[in-house]
Amino acid sequence: MVDAYSPAVDLAKAIKAKEVSSLELVDMYIERIEHYDDEINAVVVRDFERGKAAATAADEALAQGEDLGPLHGVPMTIKEAYDIEGLPTTWGVVEYKDNIATTDADSVHRLKEAGAIFIGKTNVPHNLADFQSFNDIYGTTNNPWDLTRTPGGSSGGSSAALAAGLTGLEAGSDIGGSIRNPAHFCGIYGHKPTWGIVSDQGHALPGALAPADIAVVGPMARSAEDLALSMDIVSGAGRTDARGWQLNLPRPQKTSLADFRVAILPNHAHAPVSPEMADRVQTVGEVLARLGATVSDSALPDIDFDQSFEIYSSLLWGVMAQGMSEEEKETYRTTQGSLSDGSIAADLARFSIQEHGEWLTYNNHRFHLRKAWDAFFKDWDILICPQMATDAFPHDHGEYLDRSLTVGNEEQDYFQQVFWAGIVTVAHLPSTVFPTGLSNSGLPIGLQAVSAEYNDYVTIDFSRLMAREIGGFTPPPDFP
Repeated sequence: MVDAYSPAVDLAKAIKAKEVSSLELVDMYIERIEHYDDEINAVVVRDFERGKAAATAADEALAQGEDLGPLHGVPMTIKEAYDIEGLPTTWGVVEYKDNIATTDADSVHRLKEAGAIFIGKTNVPHNLADFQSFNDIYGTTNNPWDLTRTPGGSSGGSSAALAAGLTGLEAGSDIGGSIRNPAHFCGIYGHKPTWGIVSDQGHALPGALAPADIAVVGPMARSAEDLALSMDIVSGAGRTDARGWQLNLPRPQKTSLADFRVAILPNHAHAPVSPEMADRVQTVGEVLARLGATVSDSALPDIDFDQSFEIYSSLLWGVMAQGMSEEEKETYRTTQGSLSDGSIAADLARFSIQEHGEWLTYNNHRFHLRKAWDAFFKDWDILICPQMATDAFPHDHGEYLDRSLTVGNEEQDYFQQVFWAGIVTVAHLPSTVFPTGLSNSGLPIGLQAVSAEYNDYVTIDFSRLMAREIGGFTPPPDFP
């Protein structure tokens, strides 16, 4: 019998077998939200009545022999940044608190077409720009594993809702680890797709239509199987582009972990991780070696990782600057000369006001990185590396540039942590974060499985096989 923590694929099977109704599942998740979410604050926009009506319709369709799709009647929530017709899309920005969507985002449309039932939207940080999820509209989301700590960001509400059993499935977005670090912090699965293969239409503030450079939207779940099913549903051309192109992603060819060639990168001097994080990468490598996989801790692409991070920073802050006021940009113009080279503050100031010609230069460098990674993945199937330097850290709502994190016995700049997400993002690579168990502090640790562009199903299936060996998602103990 299914329960609140069952994978979405199992929920769909149970509905179609008439072991449980869609309405019963919707009612179950609503009851859990009403019981638990006051202390987590994950599902901040609730759409219960429409969810119940859609579930009733799904049950009636099934009774008449109609199959609505692979997610027939499965209840889910989604990151607040996605448009759902009739609900607010604010990105946590007070100025947009009255912005009500008039249409569904492409991903929402596809998930509905596949039979999914939406019962609400989940919390985000202000402008989706943080490793935490708090804003002046909806407040702070807490990690179900420790309510004093962050669930991650910017898809923190998504990860917290999944971890606490408040929803059957989720979807987030990622430009600086916003799918991956919440998955790591909450012990769930998250997939950052290859750039451009999932339409981001309807994941934007008013007036924005162009795809955001290096940003992606993608699935989050309690199993790798759910990630694969979600990618089947949401990947491909958006509604506008569908008349012109189709997507044909390679399917996994390997059936055993012993067949994989795996490179591991436990640490890097640019953003050193805690000894426990590095050890976890090594431990996973040892597990794979014992199973017969080819494993190397020295194989790396022919790139300069420090330069890679600089290229990523130029593209990242170029995207983030789109929402800046002229007043903010003028502040950066007047202060950038006084900032030391190489600091996060210096990068933020420099790249937020960069000229188009400078951006084009970095964009050309980005293509060289992609070529180098492509050559690397001709010899290696998977790269395993950390997602962040630590497990989930305590809430810190101070000024961005004043924050720091203790890593081992040393303090690091807060946004230095984006390094591990950035080396993947800048080259358009797919990455699946998979759970590997708990830290010494009793908090989840997730690692990235990275592969060549368009090998999305390879990283997802690798994560599925890993779950058989080391275990997958486990619920936090305080949310039975």
